[in-house]
This record gives sequence, structure tokens and C-alpha cells, in this order.
Amino acid sequence: MSITSGDEQSLKDEIADLERRLRDAKVRLYQNDSITVSPTPANDTALHAFLLLSDSALPLGSFAFSSGLESYLAHHKPSPPSASQLPAFHTFLRLSLSTLANTALPYVLASYRNPEGIEILDNDFDASTPCTVARRASIAQGRALLAVWDRSFKSQYSSTPTSDGTRNAHTAVAIEHLNSFSTSLRTSFDLNAHLAPLWGLITNILSLALHDSAYLFLFSHARTVISAAVRASVIGPYQAQAVLASVELQDRIRGLVEEGWEKKVEDAGQSVPVMDLWVGRHEKLYSRIFNS
Repeated sequence: MSITSGDEQSLKDEIADLERRLRDAKVRLYQNDSITVSPTPANDTALHAFLLLSDSALPLGSFAFSSGLESYLAHHKPSPPSASQLPAFHTFLRLSLSTLANTALPYVLASYRNPEGIEILDNDFDASTPCTVARRASIAQGRALLAVWDRSFKSQYSSTPTSDGTRNAHTAVAIEHLNSFSTSLRTSFDLNAHLAPLWGLITNILSLALHDSAYLFLFSHARTVISAAVRASVIGPYQAQAVLASVELQDRIRGLVEEGWEKKVEDAGQSVPVMDLWVGRHEKLYSRIFNS
């Protein structure tokens, strides 16, 4: 049965109305949750860890990479040359978030849920990352995160007591596997220390909720790309904050987390194949301001 243009528009309007009602219902639910949940030391601990990881001063080295933005802009020159590159930036941000959600987010979720599988997940992520430049950046930032744990967080969180004995035991197991991984990394050539699986494991230890861990992982990537756009003079600092604060970005990240919530690492894969070409050609640029 064919659908007329009028029927098609009616269906689109109905879908838009349902999506709006769903967002409103979620807002009411979250507001209701915030009223019923009373402040506790456990909540404060999770919030404190969330603030630590969301701090732009966290030494992960992400400021040194543009996640492919510089290469993308170099291969998408505006016409005329004096035109703004802002539309190209917004396109890249959307595609880059989609790529990360489909390739790396499943490993964040898997390592959070199964800390004992950290070595296997790290190896699998390495094998499924064919782009050398992306692989190099992931390892550099993963090792930086591990260094932050060893030098800054380990002494504070290894012995942090909680009121829940089960959670205590689970955290102890996660810490044991992380410490074992860190030790093996110094003596083994089989481990790489990619960012995604380590992010999931460390946020588990820091008592972040899984949804918060996933959301912050994608948000941090968006912030990195936006920061790179500022340094590349594509947008200004006030525009950058407007993008970060936008409802569109919030909905985008929230939607990607929901889409990938049940995705297994076996189903992870590049959703934007050309992204590997843009990222990979970064080191071929004649001049560049970011590491490759």
C-alpha cells in the first residue's frame, strides 16, 4: 500500500509528538527520582568521582588529539574558501559520536559489568581497531588513565569503605583485576591498555553508576572534539559552551547510550567506515597542530 505525502507528514508529526512525550516523561521520572533519593555518603562518593573524571584538567592527554577533526576539515574545504567550517564541524561531531558509541562503548559496558575480563576485552578491542592512528590514541589515553589510577586514585579508593558488603567484595575483585592488569602491562607485550575497557573498569571501582559512566565517556569525547574545534579556530569558546550545553547534544548522547545498552562486544563495529580514512590520514597532513 502506497503512502501519500499527506499521510507521510502525518506519520512524521505523530512520531515527533511521541518522542516529545517520551522526553517529557523521562524528565518527570528523573525529577521524581531526585526528590526521593536522599543524600548519602555513597551518593556523595559517586558524585565526587564523577566530578573528578569530568574535570578537563584530568591528565588523559586528550587535548593532544583532535579525534580526526583536523584531518576531516582538511579534506572538506569550504566553498568559497572564506565560508565557515561550522557546518562541517557539526557533521563531524555527530558522526564521531556515532563511531565511538558503536566501536568503544560496548567495551566500556562489558568491562564495567565483568571486571575479570579486562585482559580479553583489551586484546579484542585492539584486534578490532584497524586504524593505526585511532589505535595509537586509544592506547596513549588508556595508559594515561591507568597512570592517573596508580598515582592519584589508587591510594584513595582502594580502601574506601561502603555500607554494602556485596559492593565491597565486588569492588575488591575489580581492584584486584586492575592491579593485576597494571602489573602485567609492565612485563608483557600482549597487553595494550586501551581507553574504553579501562574506563569501564575504573569507573566501576570509583562507584559511578553504569549509565553515568557510559554518558560521561561519550560526553568527554564530545568535549574533546569541541575543544579541538576551538583550537583550530572553527568556533569560539562561547559557541563551544553553547554546543556542550545544547539539548541536541544531550539527546544525542542519551540516545546513543540507550541504543548501545544491550550491545555485546561481538556486535561492536565501525558505523561510519570513512571515519577510519579521515582519522588515518591525519598523519599524512603536510602540517598539523594535533598529534596523530
